[in-house]
Amino acid sequence: MQIGYGSLKENLQIQEVEIPKISLNEVLIKVHSASINPHDYKIVLGEFKKMEKLSFPTSVGSDFSGTIIEVGKNIDHFVIGDEVFGTSHGTIAEFCKADVSTISLKPRNSLFNDISVLPVVGMTTIQSFNRIGGIKKGDKILIHAGSGGVGTFAIQYAKSKGAFVYTTTSAQNSEWVKKLGADVVIDYKKENYLDICSDIDIVFDTLGNQYTFDAFKIIKQGGNVISLLPAEINKQVAKEFRIPKLIAFFLSLKPSKIKKLVKDKNATYEFIFMRPNQLFLLEISNLVKNNRIKPIIEKVFELNNSIDAFEHLAKGHTKGKLVIKI
Repeated sequence: MQIGYGSLKENLQIQEVEIPKISLNEVLIKVHSASINPHDYKIVLGEFKKMEKLSFPTSVGSDFSGTIIEVGKNIDHFVIGDEVFGTSHGTIAEFCKADVSTISLKPRNSLFNDISVLPVVGMTTIQSFNRIGGIKKGDKILIHAGSGGVGTFAIQYAKSKGAFVYTTTSAQNSEWVKKLGADVVIDYKKENYLDICSDIDIVFDTLGNQYTFDAFKIIKQGGNVISLLPAEINKQVAKEFRIPKLIAFFLSLKPSKIKKLVKDKNATYEFIFMRPNQLFLLEISNLVKNNRIKPIIEKVFELNNSIDAFEHLAKGHTKGKLVIKI
């Protein structure tokens, strides 16, 4: 449970609470595994407190896999005993509830730990490429931070579509990132990706800030830039993060660097705010069934050590995902 904003050690606690009560369109799940994403620890640190209002204490976590133990009265396509995965709020717990639109059946060939790491990173990636019309065979794509949670999924997903993949990572991760399918691996500590990449069809920007602006230097005319972090405040960003209208208005008066870059390259730019989608979960399930996606897990933590998992992720440079076994 999160009890406030600030340091992870001081504002995360393991508490005993009541089992959640479900609505007509929800299921109750006995959680077997959960995984954490950067957004989860950044909430605790207070990086989003102006955008996401919380009442404390509040449960934490969003990815999960588990078994349905109760079904809402409006639900007829899931039953008690179904093994599922998906997203919800407060998944780092023995039990969580989830809207039926945010879950899917677990692939039979996957373990609970493995499938629990894929919902957020998988839906983020699939939504990103759907927003720009999808990648196609032969596209040249740059994926930043290829050894991270999103990066490891995105490399495999891009290769499943027949793309030629460039990615950035450290030298120590180079070989195993290549095994995921990356065609060109760039050591960001020693090499400048701007000197190596050119005429790129899609830049998948997982880092934001200057990386977003620099993406336009290497895309081809008519190329695409997809960013997981907003480079500027526009109407879409203000709406997604619930920025007060007056503040958003004054921020919008600043000249838009992105608009000029888009115009100069006749490009497409998209900021992606992931929204759960059952069709995306079904696509993830099919990719796993067909062995096109391999979940990448650096370490598994027990529930009693879940705060350690948050601190580990916050240090950065995690290879793939961290799992909390319930």
